[in-house]
Amino acid sequence: MDIILLERVEKLGGIGDVVKVKDGFARNYLLPNKKALRANEANRKVFEANRARIESENANRRGEAEKEAGSFKDAQITLIRQSSNTGQLYGSVAVRDLVEALVADGHKVTKSQVVLDRPIKSIGLYDVKVQLHPEVVVNVKVNVARSPEEAEMQTAGVDVMQQVFEEGRDQGGFTEDYDPNAEPGATAEVQSDDAQG
Repeated sequence: MDIILLERVEKLGGIGDVVKVKDGFARNYLLPNKKALRANEANRKVFEANRARIESENANRRGEAEKEAGSFKDAQITLIRQSSNTGQLYGSVAVRDLVEALVADGHKVTKSQVVLDRPIKSIGLYDVKVQLHPEVVVNVKVNVARSPEEAEMQTAGVDVMQQVFEEGRDQGGFTEDYDPNAEPGATAEVQSDDAQG
């Protein structure tokens, strides 16, 4: 389907561009969200008649978004989550969690503005895009940790999982008892049963 874009859409084009998109994308996203018009003669005339107004409204929204982007300078949020010893989260961090944390931090953000390619499933530092306007994107640092102390260590550049692994190795943790006389693949319980019998 051919459409006329009413605002810049990433990977498609800018205001006034006539582009061909899949019918479903146009019907389900672009047209209902007033990001585009069907490309026919009547709509082309309406668009050209209103082009100056559409572009000035876009410039005003972009200006407001740029002011808002100033409040995101060096924005960082910390999320404390439970995880396994390997750093895998029990559950995941989704867009909703990020929006709640940003709003609690004093930013005006909606779910549709947060761009998260895939849910966050392990502890660590992540860069998340927040699209305040089609032409204004800011980065937010997301620090996912098991405790505030670990979050501070990650912020300082320490690889928390590597450090936990090394501490465990120093203390004799994360190791399995080894019997040189055991058959390959046998466990300690099986060996003790054989010794008794």
